[in-house]
Amino acid sequence: MTRTDRILDAALPPAVTLASGSDVADAPVAAGRLNNAWRAAHAPVAGVPRWARIAAYAVPFTVLPSSLWRLPAAFGDGLPLGERAYIVLLSILSELVAFTAVGLVATWGERFPRWIPGLGGRRVPTPAAVIPATLGAVVLTVLWTAAVLTEFAGVTLRGEPTPANFPTQAGGWEATIFYLCYLPLLLWGPLLAAVTYAYHRRRRNPQ
Repeated sequence: MTRTDRILDAALPPAVTLASGSDVADAPVAAGRLNNAWRAAHAPVAGVPRWARIAAYAVPFTVLPSSLWRLPAAFGDGLPLGERAYIVLLSILSELVAFTAVGLVATWGERFPRWIPGLGGRRVPTPAAVIPATLGAVVLTVLWTAAVLTEFAGVTLRGEPTPANFPTQAGGWEATIFYLCYLPLLLWGPLLAAVTYAYHRRRRNPQ
């Protein structure tokens, strides 16, 4: 037996053995917590229609293409740090706002999460969810419909001509990709309105 073989066959020091065992034991625990958090955020409550569940899950995906489309601009040359941060935060915030639609079909939309001080575990008043969601659906529908129509007309929302450096003015693949990323936003408001209606109906007539 060579010296190398004796070294490999030797028992590991207790500290190394305990550390390795701890890391292995902690991995399933961390994975389990993430799985539980994912289920809590997405699992629908009883009585949610299938169509409402699909509509709620679809809302974040209507926003995702435009959020991803903006990100490369944040890392382009010549942009100040403040504008880079604004673009990144806008994309993140848009996704977070869109994800609130899932709350209209999940448990955390009917009962406040326990980590919220003073409210944890209490039922969410129906108007507290329905009124903001309804207003949001109306604003989003009007905003994105107007934005798309004015863009096709060659003007901005302020009525000014579309800037020459705007992606739609370039034509070709650049304009096509822009429309593919932003046209799904037309569905954000209507989908949110449908999910809000299902939420209101379910809370008004509990099973």
